[in-house]
Amino acid sequence: MDFRLNEEQEMVRNMARQFADDIREEAMAAEKRGEFSRELGKKLGENGFLGMTVPEEYGGQEMDFLSYLVATEEISRASAGQGMVVGLHNSLLNHPLLLYGTEEQKQKYLKGSATGELFGCYALSEPDAGSDASHIKTTAVKKGSEYVVNGTKIFITNGSVADFIILFAKVDKGKRSRRMSAFIVDADAPGFRVGTIEDKMGLKSSPTCELIFEDVVVPESALLGEEGKGLRVALDTLHGGRVAVAASAVGMAEEAYQAGMKYALEREQFGHKIADFQGIQWMLADMRTAVDAARHLTYYAGWRRENGLPYSREASQAKLFATEAATRCAGASIQIHGGYGYMREYRVEQIYRDAKAAEIFEGTSEIQRSTIGRELLRGN
Repeated sequence: MDFRLNEEQEMVRNMARQFADDIREEAMAAEKRGEFSRELGKKLGENGFLGMTVPEEYGGQEMDFLSYLVATEEISRASAGQGMVVGLHNSLLNHPLLLYGTEEQKQKYLKGSATGELFGCYALSEPDAGSDASHIKTTAVKKGSEYVVNGTKIFITNGSVADFIILFAKVDKGKRSRRMSAFIVDADAPGFRVGTIEDKMGLKSSPTCELIFEDVVVPESALLGEEGKGLRVALDTLHGGRVAVAASAVGMAEEAYQAGMKYALEREQFGHKIADFQGIQWMLADMRTAVDAARHLTYYAGWRRENGLPYSREASQAKLFATEAATRCAGASIQIHGGYGYMREYRVEQIYRDAKAAEIFEGTSEIQRSTIGRELLRGN
């Protein structure tokens, strides 16, 4: 087996790493302010990072999925918040638009998302429907050639800065079962408003919001995919999104490891570099092993997707292991830094706060374990 990246993928890694280094200071400033940076979002779009797997005719780079994972990893090393923007656009917005969108929807929303001219969000979670997405309560009632939407969404990434929303709602079929459908809703639609913007422990430059829909009228042309097939749209989208979250977690874990190694080689105690002590070496060994294992699981899931193979189990394995590895590596790096690791002067405390979120969104670790177990019992 050949574990090497090809020439184009190496070029993408180098380009993404240089870009990440260039925006690092600006991204950290946005994180400290707790503000979403449209300027950084535009730069991501201008440099091709928001439409990596999108065909050129829709403003994208038309690259392979692994190149996208490599870029996500590198950008997340510098800023998990900016890595979130890359993952949101490529996985949660572009993928369903490309797979299920009409030509008109692709020309307007996919092009805008891929180039950074439009920012979007993906609205699935609700107060009573997080892990159990099939039980959402937001409704879209058909009235003639329009739908009237009512409901509330929570924990929506970049919801307060979005120009459009990919929204999931139940379509009222009277006596028949209520089924989920996906819609594209413009953020300036009458009746839509942003509710609470959450105060999170990490990812401060990536707003997490409540979205409220009160008699929002959307045209029939806003349907994304077939009516009643929204759950399929959601699940198809989330599988790829989980691999992207894993890639972001690998980037955070790598950054935590590198920070720990650097500090261990500089800090002296008892007349020695602390890297000379076995206890520190074991922590570094565990971190390096976790990063490498997480990267291989992530790239393997990406390879399976790229080659048209089933990858639901592999996506969940990658997300589960990589996100938990990122948290462990960040915690170990804090420990290596000692008291300094707990101070905001050193970035490892921020990585720890950011990494924890990755264990929760796009399916908690517990949901990933359930998915893996279910797939194993099916013989997959």
